[in-house]
Amino acid sequence: MSSADNRSTSVTQETPKTMGLRNQVLIWVGLFLFAILLLWVFRSILLPFVVGLTLAYLLNPVVNWLQKMGIGRSWAAMLVLTGGIVLLVGLLLALVPLVAAQVGGLIAGLPGYVSALQELLREWAPQFTEWLGPERTAQLENSLADLIGRGVEFAGLVTATLAASGLTVINTIAVLFITPVVAFYLLVDWEGMMRKADDLLPRQHQAEIRGVLRDIDRAMAGVIRGQGGVILVLCVYYSTALTLSGLNYGLAIGLIGGLLSFVPYVGFFIGFALSMTVALVQFWPEQWVFVVIILAVYLVGQFLEANILYPKLVGQSININPVWLMFALFAFALLFGFVGLLLAVPLAAISGVLTRYALTKYQQSSLYLGEEAEPVEPAPEPQPQPAKARATARK
Repeated sequence: MSSADNRSTSVTQETPKTMGLRNQVLIWVGLFLFAILLLWVFRSILLPFVVGLTLAYLLNPVVNWLQKMGIGRSWAAMLVLTGGIVLLVGLLLALVPLVAAQVGGLIAGLPGYVSALQELLREWAPQFTEWLGPERTAQLENSLADLIGRGVEFAGLVTATLAASGLTVINTIAVLFITPVVAFYLLVDWEGMMRKADDLLPRQHQAEIRGVLRDIDRAMAGVIRGQGGVILVLCVYYSTALTLSGLNYGLAIGLIGGLLSFVPYVGFFIGFALSMTVALVQFWPEQWVFVVIILAVYLVGQFLEANILYPKLVGQSININPVWLMFALFAFALLFGFVGLLLAVPLAAISGVLTRYALTKYQQSSLYLGEEAEPVEPAPEPQPQPAKARATARK
C-alpha cells in the first residue's frame, strides 16, 4: 500500500514537468490574446503610459551609466529625465510655431502646386508626342496625373493626420503631467522589475526564454534607439538641406519625409514627390539648377540612410519585411488609433522575433522532419527482491 502511494505521489509531482507542447502553446497564445484584449480595452488611456515606457527604455542606459559613476538611481533618473524634458520643451517652443505655419501653408497650397505641375506637363506634351507618339504620350500623361493625384492625396492625408494627432497630444494636459511621472518611476525600479520578471520564468525553459527575450531586446533597441536615431538624423538633414536650397516649405517637407522614414522607402518617396512637385513649379525653367540640387539632396539622403545610418544604428536587429511593417501600421492604427501608430513598429519587431523562433522550433520538430517522437517513459522503480534472489546475486 505504501509503495503504491509513493508511486502515485511521484507521478503527481512530475506532472507539471512533463507538460506537453500543445498545452504550452495554448498557454502562451492565450496570454498573447489576453494582452491584445487589454490593449484594446484600455486604448483610450494608454498614451501617457506608452510614451512613459518608451522614455524609460530609451533613457535607462544613461541612468545605469550615472549609477555606475556613484550617483543614486533615484537622483540619476531625476537628472536624466529633467534634462530630457528641458531639451524637448526648448525644441518644441523653438520649432512648433514655424513648423505649424509651414505645414498649414503646404496643405493649403498643395492643390495649386499640383495644378501648376499638370499645366507644366501639358506644355511638354508636344515634345513627348514627338518622341513617343500620341497614344503613348496620352497614356503617360494620364498615368502621371493619376499617380501625382494619388500621391498628393495620400501625403496630404498623412500630413493632416500627423498634425491633428500632434495637436491632440499637445492639448492633452493629462499626457503632459502623467508621462514624466510614469517614466520616472519606471526608471527608478527598472532593474528590480527585470529581476522579478526573470524570477517568474519557468525553470525548465528559463535559458531558452532568456534567449528569446534577448532577441526581443535587441529588436526593441533597434526600433526605439536605432531607428529613432535614423529618423532624427534624416529630419535634421532633409529640413536643413531643403531650407538652404530655397525650397518653399522646405522645413515642413523635410520633417514629413524624416518622420515617415520609419517605414522603409515611404518617407523617401513622399518627401521626394512633395519636393519635386514644389521645385518644378517654383524653379523651372529659369532656375533649373535648384531642381538638380534638390534631386541631389534626396539621392545623397537615400545613400546615407541605406549604407551608413541604417547599418550602423539599426543593423539586422529589426529584420522586418516592409510589407509586414506597413500592414502592422495600418492594422494597429485601425484598432488603437494614434496609440496604435506608436505601438505598431515595436510590436511588429516582437512578432518577427517570435515568428522566427516558432519557425526554428517547427523545423526541429517531428512534424517537419517526418519522424515520430518516441514517448519518454519514467524509469521503473526498483522492486524488492526475495531473499533467495539476493543470495544468488551475492554468489
